[in-house]
Amino acid sequence: MFWKSWEFWQPANHMEEIIGILIAIGVFLLFLFLRKTLTKLVFAIILKLTQKVPGSLFTNITRAFEKPMHWLFIVIGLYIAVAYFPYWDKTNLLFLHLIRSSIIFIVGWGLFNLADASSALFTKINEKFDFNIDEILIPILSKTIRFVIVAITIAVIAEEFQYSVSTFVAGLGIGGLAFALAAKDALANLFGGVVIITEKPFTIGDWILTPTVEGTVEDITFRSTKIRTFADAVVTVPNSTLANEAITNWSKMNKRRVNFNVRLPHDTSNEKVRDITRKIETMIKNHPDVHPETILVKFDEFKDNGYDIMLYFFTKTTAWEEHLDVKQDINLQILSLLDEEGLSIAIPARQVFDRDNQEGSSVSRSTSSES
Repeated sequence: MFWKSWEFWQPANHMEEIIGILIAIGVFLLFLFLRKTLTKLVFAIILKLTQKVPGSLFTNITRAFEKPMHWLFIVIGLYIAVAYFPYWDKTNLLFLHLIRSSIIFIVGWGLFNLADASSALFTKINEKFDFNIDEILIPILSKTIRFVIVAITIAVIAEEFQYSVSTFVAGLGIGGLAFALAAKDALANLFGGVVIITEKPFTIGDWILTPTVEGTVEDITFRSTKIRTFADAVVTVPNSTLANEAITNWSKMNKRRVNFNVRLPHDTSNEKVRDITRKIETMIKNHPDVHPETILVKFDEFKDNGYDIMLYFFTKTTAWEEHLDVKQDINLQILSLLDEEGLSIAIPARQVFDRDNQEGSSVSRSTSSES
C-alpha cells in the first residue's frame, strides 16, 4: 500500500505530522514553480562544461529537452516531498516503479524530440562531409530513429514492471502469418516507399505529375507521400500506388517548351507573311531568356480563315511563373511586330442565315468570334 498504517493522531506527534505535511507540500510547490528556472540553470551549467559543442547542436538539444526537463523536476519534487509526507510509504515498490518509469519516459520524450531536429543534423553532416545523403532519405532516417526510440522506451518501461519483452516478441512470431495477411496493404506501401527511395524518381520539393495527382512533393513516409496541389490542397498518395504509376518529374527539366501558332488573315500578301515570319524568328533568337538550341518559326499551314505561323522554342527557366513571364513578353513583342507591319490576328468567320426576310430567301451575314 502507498499509505502507511496509522492510528488516530496523538497529541504528542500532532504538530510533527503537520510540519511534515507542510514541508512536503512546500517542497513539491517549490519544484513546481521553479521548474523553468531550474531547467535554465542546468542548461547553463551544461553549456559551460561543454563549450566546444557547436551552438546549433546545443540549441537543438535545449529545444528537445526543455519540456521534458520541466516534468523531470516535477517528478523529483514529488519524490522528495514524499520523504517528508507522514502518511505515504516512499519505499513501496509500485511507487518506485512509477517514479523510475516516469524518468525513463521523460528521457525517451527528450530523445524523441531531438530525433526531429536530426533532420537538420543530417543536413549539416551532408554539407560538411559531402556524404551525398539525398533529401528524400533525411525524413525517413529521422522517422526511423524516432520509431526506434519509442520501441526502446516502451521495452525499458515494460522491463521495469517485470514484463518479459522476449515473451511478447515470441508471441509476434506465432502470430506473424496472421499479422502479415492483415497488413498486406501496409507492406505493399512499405515496399513502394523502398522503391521510391532507391530509384529516386522524385525528391522533396519536386513538381511531379502522375495519373493520380499533380503538385509539389512535401513529405515522404514509409506508407505514403504527401503532395501539395496547385489548389493548395494536400493529397496523400499510398507509396504502392506511386510505385506502379508513370511519374513525370517537371523539376528535372533543363528547359521548358513553348509551342503555339500565330494566324494571319487570308488577305495578307506573300511578302508580308515572309517578312513577319523572319522578324518573329529574329526576335525570339535574340531574346535573352529563350534557349538557343531549338528555335523554329515557320509558315506552317493553310487554314480556312488564315495562314498559320508555327512557333516552337524553349525557355531557359523551368519555373512556372518565370516561364509565363517570358512567354508573355514574347507575345507582346509579336503584337508590336504585327502593328509595325499593319497586320492583325485572323478571326474566324461565322455565317448566320436569316430566313425571315420579305422575299423568303436566305440572306447571309458574317459575324466574328474568337478562336
